[in-house]
Amino acid sequence: PYDADVSVTICQIMALRSARNAGLEIPKTTIDRAVEYVRACQNPDGGFRYQMSAGPSLWPRSAAGVASLQYAGIYEDRAIEQGLRYLFKTALPGRADANQQLHYFYGQYYAVQAMFLAGGEAWAGWWPAIREELLNRQRANGTWEDPSVGDAYGTAMSLIVLQMPKRYLPIFQK
Repeated sequence: PYDADVSVTICQIMALRSARNAGLEIPKTTIDRAVEYVRACQNPDGGFRYQMSAGPSLWPRSAAGVASLQYAGIYEDRAIEQGLRYLFKTALPGRADANQQLHYFYGQYYAVQAMFLAGGEAWAGWWPAIREELLNRQRANGTWEDPSVGDAYGTAMSLIVLQMPKRYLPIFQK
């Protein structure tokens, strides 16, 4: 409980969602505890901190926090509304400060999922902006640069983000 974090939690929730989608029974208490943890990581500004203990909000983990709640089966909730507002305020594609942040591709990977699952105005506002931004960031050789993790990662994550409207990956289906 002391070293849990939002980054690992989103992976676990997505695994549980995939297991449920495959027909495995997932106890409601397991999902409830995961949701309780994610909610405890949300700051008053709507963003999410890395762990339950005090810490600042940052947009990449905030995208993971919102997506965590959605993959846990919560689609309409004050925490999601606040999280989406935080993302639009701090990470909308095209904002120079969002581009410069560490974990850019990680954040956009979860942000595009959160916006897709939110649908409506959230998706309509996010999708064209991230699509244009990623296409503009693509290098002549077809790759996307990620100085901190590597170009293979940046390219793979960009391609996953760009396929979102097609929903090729089963986890991304509503």
